[in-house]
Amino acid sequence: MTSALQILRLDIGLPLDSGAVLSPLEIGYETWGELNAAKSNAVLICHALTGDQFVAGPNPVTGQPAWWANLVGPGQIIDTDRYFVVCSNVLGGCMGTSGPASIGPDGQPYGLSFPVITIADMVRAQAALVDHLGIERLFAVIGGSMGGMQVLEWIASRPERVGAAMPIASAARHSAQNIAFHEVGRQAVMADPDWQGGAYQAKGTRPVKGLSVARMAAHITYLSDAALHRKFGRRLQDRNEVAFGFDADFQIESYLRYQGSRFVDRFDANSYLYITRAMDYFDLAAGFNGRLSDAFTAFKGRACVVSFSSDWHYPPADSRHITRAMIGAGVEVSAFEVETDKGHDAFLLDEPQFHEAMAGFLAASAADQGL
Repeated sequence: MTSALQILRLDIGLPLDSGAVLSPLEIGYETWGELNAAKSNAVLICHALTGDQFVAGPNPVTGQPAWWANLVGPGQIIDTDRYFVVCSNVLGGCMGTSGPASIGPDGQPYGLSFPVITIADMVRAQAALVDHLGIERLFAVIGGSMGGMQVLEWIASRPERVGAAMPIASAARHSAQNIAFHEVGRQAVMADPDWQGGAYQAKGTRPVKGLSVARMAAHITYLSDAALHRKFGRRLQDRNEVAFGFDADFQIESYLRYQGSRFVDRFDANSYLYITRAMDYFDLAAGFNGRLSDAFTAFKGRACVVSFSSDWHYPPADSRHITRAMIGAGVEVSAFEVETDKGHDAFLLDEPQFHEAMAGFLAASAADQGL
């Protein structure tokens, strides 16, 4: 499927949790399929930390392939011949949506003058896009990792606008360990001399070394030990290429360096700081007197909570916590833990059990909503 960089500019002010008002608001987004006459077949897909809106077609800016092409498209599980699929770049991102790299009212890149954002702010921006598209109620909201946080925020803050919700490999709040890994990444970026106190755009530099290290550290959390061992083990690089020193002697070292170098070509360093901080701030129960079940009491749709057995970034216990809270709130919820050794990134890979669960959930939801 082909993609084009679509950007919606709204001159309305977007109120943020910080008290700031962002204006104008730009949203980079993509749509696939056709909205039916009743406007009842819209599926909103929420992307993860380093994702973008190009869920079904290649990124026209970077040339990278779609990140969920195995699930979204004609005849796929999220069938664009049946559903109108919407995916937007999150607020604070760097693929068309307002973020630190955007040009501010003074004609200069925002940099660190961009207001602090939260997951709730990201959902506010998505809601503004959905309003613009003339959609009052979404058939389904689906997302993995940080995308799952957005799904949870949607049904907590706008329950009447969602018919079905599928948070995948996610959590209602970050653990101390996740916050710690994010802080290591942020410090790596800020320790790079080319970061220039966040003003690197104005000074013509890019903190590529720091951002690359941040990506390397984060990428480790997306994989399981079993997957790393199966793919790399302790295998060395080709003997002719090994210097036995501080070069990439092991294959896993070379792989991580490749991931880091590829990442800096498509992501903004300040966006990484802002978005990881938004994830760390996220605590859904905090807005409901510490009771997570209260966050879901107004949601009358159905939900499916998916986790992966080897995910130590967002372990199955996090999903079980969400499921129990939904049950306590009277939500019609199913839970599915996929047995796999692929770790957190399993939701992006070929996992037949996960795909079957999604297909079954969408079919049941479509029948429930008369779609």
